[in-house]
Amino acid sequence: MNKEKQREEMKNTLAGLSKEHYGEKSRQIHQALFSSAEWERARIVGVTVSRMPEVDTILIIEQAWLEQKQVAVPKCYPRDKSMKFFLLRGFDELETVYFGLKEPDPTRTKPCEKSAIDLILVPGLVFDKRGYRIGFGGGYYDRFLTDYTGKTVSLAFKEQVKDELDHESYDIPVSTIMTDESTYDCIAGE
Repeated sequence: MNKEKQREEMKNTLAGLSKEHYGEKSRQIHQALFSSAEWERARIVGVTVSRMPEVDTILIIEQAWLEQKQVAVPKCYPRDKSMKFFLLRGFDELETVYFGLKEPDPTRTKPCEKSAIDLILVPGLVFDKRGYRIGFGGGYYDRFLTDYTGKTVSLAFKEQVKDELDHESYDIPVSTIMTDESTYDCIAGE
């Protein structure tokens, strides 16, 4: 099955989650993340501002601030398909861009070097237990992660995790996937 078909099928599956089910599953994933060593060690957390049907990240950002962690949010540049992270101190520093996405306003935020980010929460639609993912189609994260040396975690509902996905040579697997039921330590290729 091709990636586009898998994306559409997963969007339909996630659209079927009730608001209550979505909220409860997100809370379970948050608990797994907040009790993880990756979270506890991180001083700077890279995270997108989620929107339905992704696992809620607004509460994750708020928790990071409560714990005196810095939050770095990505801004995508469609012209060259690159991505840069900016330090976010408040939700008022966000702007709405294409497709209703919320990204940092670069005139109101400071850039954050890739090497300074301890943990990146990598978004996606479909995942496999080896850490490979099907994202939203832009390839921004695969390009960004090629030389990233920190920890990568994806947050997903159990419905989003499959045994195995086809992947390309340029796909970068994440090191951990946390769901509402399990945590997968991913070692790609094994």
